[in-house]
Amino acid sequence: MSAVERSAFGVERQRDPSPNAQRSTLNPVPHIRQRFRQWWQARLPLADTLALTQHNVYILPTRAGFMLGATLLVLLVGSINYQLNLGYLLTFLLAGSAAVGMYVCHATLRGLTLNLMPPPPQFAGASATLSVVLGNTRKTVRHGIGLAVLDATQADRWSWTDVPAQGSCTVQVAFQPGHRGLHRVPPLTAETRFPLGTFRVWTVWRPAAQVLVYPQPEAHPPPLPPGEPRSGGSAMARVQSSGEFEGVRGYRRGDPLKLVVWKKAAKSDELVSRDTMQAQRMELWLDFAQAGAADREARLARLAAWVLQADRLGQDYGLRLPGTQVRPGAGEAHKHRCLEALALC
Repeated sequence: MSAVERSAFGVERQRDPSPNAQRSTLNPVPHIRQRFRQWWQARLPLADTLALTQHNVYILPTRAGFMLGATLLVLLVGSINYQLNLGYLLTFLLAGSAAVGMYVCHATLRGLTLNLMPPPPQFAGASATLSVVLGNTRKTVRHGIGLAVLDATQADRWSWTDVPAQGSCTVQVAFQPGHRGLHRVPPLTAETRFPLGTFRVWTVWRPAAQVLVYPQPEAHPPPLPPGEPRSGGSAMARVQSSGEFEGVRGYRRGDPLKLVVWKKAAKSDELVSRDTMQAQRMELWLDFAQAGAADREARLARLAAWVLQADRLGQDYGLRLPGTQVRPGAGEAHKHRCLEALALC
């Protein structure tokens, strides 16, 4: 059948050749389910600590539980029909075991405390790791508790653990943010099917924490831009007070060995030399307007790569962005300050 269909009145119309599109228009159940889930999740409170009680823990039979219920029904009908005393005994023994398993399963999750640790910043394209501390005040061990991101589709998304008696354990789950910026932690879910697997007990949790995602650094960036003339006499005062300027640059063939900074070379596996005269007159600025890339995201990726490169070389550097400027500095805190400015730009 062609992609163009002709109606009874001779009017041509474009037919969507995708079977998934036809299936989605004919079956509105997934759309309704998604809208209901969004509405329900929006009603949950935002909190980084969640205490599980009977008000936020839910229970339903699994497929094995439904099969067990059907088996018990068949056994009961057969026992009534043939007046089998042993059939009654087996039926009510299995039913009692299922009832006890339902209570134990619900009690395994009820009473736990979930506490989300502050997530560290991540680079775009990498998985953000979330650490959740599970606290147990009961005198018995809680077995078979799983934690996962609610809307994740991977088969191996679950992290399973046993929580010791009157103790705690840490479970790590991961999700991958789509782009740079400040992202709210997605809803999490915890569940258990202990001890028989006939019931599924679960809860849904909306943490209030946010994770900062840095731009993904450019894979092969160009060399660092040249320095700009310094303003004021701060550089000369710095030289006179210390007797030696702290600026460094990449090693060039012909540099004397006495100018090589061996400590920085041992840490970064790259040879760097002291920039004696040049560093007194110039300072390194990483400018958004001079990044030279095609679009905004490519420029931010190049600036992120330059920030990492300058930090690895131990240089003082500043950052200029539209509406934001970070003064020249060095160190781990300065690097994260620049990367945060790039993420929120």
